[in-house]
Amino acid sequence: QVQLVESGGGLVQAGGSLRLSCAPSGRTFSSYFMGWFRQAPGKEREFVAGINWSGESTSYADSVKGRFTISRGNAKMTVILQMNSLKPEDTAVYYCAVRLGNVVTTTDSGYDYWGQGTQVTVSS
Repeated sequence: QVQLVESGGGLVQAGGSLRLSCAPSGRTFSSYFMGWFRQAPGKEREFVAGINWSGESTSYADSVKGRFTISRGNAKMTVILQMNSLKPEDTAVYYCAVRLGNVVTTTDSGYDYWGQGTQVTVSS
């Protein structure tokens, strides 16, 4: 079993930055794709960014390209989401998820384990 723990959410003004982290608690795997999703009130959960186990493959939603950067942390299955130039429309609960196997996946149904989420609020 894999538990994912997100941290780093909070309240920030528009134009500011936040850094989200996701780390596993429990079993880890060697081949995986990790993604960040977000869900705003009244909206469906959407893909934000993802990275494979080696860091060689990344994927971003068009809405965050050029502003967000996903990277691997030092520990296995640890991932960082650096969010710059934040906008009020980025306000959401952000979730970390992992899909076992080295497959780029942007749909939430393709993921095996999820974190509990961390709130990001961007004020105008």
